[in-house]
Amino acid sequence: MCRSIKTLRPPALPEKATEEEIRAAALQYVRKVSGFRAPAAHNREVFESAVDRIAEATAVLLDGLQIRGAGARP
Repeated sequence: MCRSIKTLRPPALPEKATEEEIRAAALQYVRKVSGFRAPAAHNREVFESAVDRIAEATAVLLDGLQIRGAGARP
């Protein structure tokens, strides 16, 4: 149904995840949990709202994570 959600934090990504990468991961999550690749018209609003909220939560999570050894290189 959908591809795997990729890790969005260093060292998996060399740089900070983009808004587009975060939204793509949120979309994949909602697709997996709901079982719908694309929602019917009557479910579209709640589906898109879930993607938006999960993307926001993901951005907060990634911004708050402290990665050991990050920036510790000489």
